Amino acid sequence: MPLTTPVLDTDRLRLRPVTGADGDRLFALHSSAHVMRYWDSPPWSERARADRFVAVSHRMAEEGTGARLAIDRGADGAFVGWCALTGWDADNRSAELGYVLDAAMWGHGYATEAARAVLRWAFDTLDLNRVQAETDTRNVASARVLEKIGFVREGTLRENCVVNGEVSDSWVFGLLRRDR
Repeated sequence: MPLTTPVLDTDRLRLRPVTGADGDRLFALHSSAHVMRYWDSPPWSERARADRFVAVSHRMAEEGTGARLAIDRGADGAFVGWCALTGWDADNRSAELGYVLDAAMWGHGYATEAARAVLRWAFDTLDLNRVQAETDTRNVASARVLEKIGFVREGTLRENCVVNGEVSDSWVFGLLRRDR
């Protein structure tokens, strides 16, 4: 069943469905080695990757498996990044949270604000019981964002991915409906 990707407004942000018009901004974001340094795939080197990202975003909504939202700053419309809820499992009432923000937008609380909005929508609309998130253990800033919004670090996945040719550990975080 399709899942309508919402438009969510916060005090400082507008979260909206990813569109083809976001392609250049998505490519700039994902081609940055600095932004992607903890990601489990290399920075993008071809613009076509952005078009595939947009297509997958639309397919997720059509298949009802998640919602990926572009984040714009409300004051001036500047592209901040994206936040997503993926892997929605209606039977187990669970999903996964993820986000990527432009480096110029780090340190302003935008990731926290955007993730809170997506979680509020997800828990209320999808009747979730659990949301999970993972972050590279070296990405302390992302771990802090998750903890600020109520996630609990539940464990470490040892050497579960390779980041820039280096074997890396990930922390697993969980947020339960009753704990939010």
